[in-house]
Amino acid sequence: MYMFKYVSKRLGLMLLTFSIIFTMCFVLIKLLPIPTTALPGQDQEVKMKTLEGRGWITNIKEGSNGVWTYDRVPIMLQFGNYIKRIVTQGDFGIATTYGEYLNMDLWNVFVNHLPPTILINIYSTLIGVPIGLALGIIAALKKNKWQDQLINIVIILLISVPSIVLALMIQYVFCFKLGWFPLTMSVSNEYFTWPVFRSMLPAVFALCLGSIAGYARYTRAELSEVLTGEFMLLARTKGLTKKQAIYRHAMRNSMVVIFPSILSEFVSVLSGSLIIEKMFGINGVGGLYLNSITFQDYDFFMLLSGFYTLVSLTAGIVIDISYGFIDPRIRMGAK
Repeated sequence: MYMFKYVSKRLGLMLLTFSIIFTMCFVLIKLLPIPTTALPGQDQEVKMKTLEGRGWITNIKEGSNGVWTYDRVPIMLQFGNYIKRIVTQGDFGIATTYGEYLNMDLWNVFVNHLPPTILINIYSTLIGVPIGLALGIIAALKKNKWQDQLINIVIILLISVPSIVLALMIQYVFCFKLGWFPLTMSVSNEYFTWPVFRSMLPAVFALCLGSIAGYARYTRAELSEVLTGEFMLLARTKGLTKKQAIYRHAMRNSMVVIFPSILSEFVSVLSGSLIIEKMFGINGVGGLYLNSITFQDYDFFMLLSGFYTLVSLTAGIVIDISYGFIDPRIRMGAK
């Protein structure tokens, strides 16, 4: 019952927070100049009529000198119409300045580009979590020995070097010099074939290297603290071997902190994949987000900002709930 009340409260707060952030993004983006210049090959009148149809401007007129004039629709009225279209029609807008997808439905474009983004993040997590946990466990069990020192050096290097630099090194060494992987991802939509998977691996490695360092650092710090706890000494005096005490007690207690850190690291990887996708030619959501800013396509920007905001807020709830599943003694929302 406590958990149900807690989750309901958190969902309500999440929706409130999302609404505030989404509204602020809409207001701020609408304070910018409206891109009314027609693209090459696009008729200016069609451009103006499209903006009028989307509810951005009104009272458009073409002057005798060929200059178009218009009145801006009040921002909150635009916001009301925007939300109404989303709720009643599922209409997130059309691309108005993003030339490659001009006049295309934004939701369909977003859905078509979502699989590569999700896959490279899932692959990086599947690779990074086992390696990071293993390194962290070894470092904790061999604390202050040469194994621990070596792992700490690797962790510091991976954390200190920006992911962009690591990505460039991967491209140069493994893609250019050794030729093991292509420089950019395959354009094929057959995501679960070997050629496409192979073309994803450089981006996956670039994403998971930093995550491996984070997982190893969390695991080493938490497990080292748990291993020095008095309950571990009590477990040994009751007849448990060192391996049994570590497996049954130390690992379980340390996972209370480690597992939520894995979820938070996944979200940070998802956010950090924006640049990596661009560098490795991943035809995913990250490229759309950056290009929507470059092309000043405001509806595109709103859809993708809402997506990343919702992912971050949802992850926060999942992380909090996970504490109760990992350790039954924790009752979220109980007094």
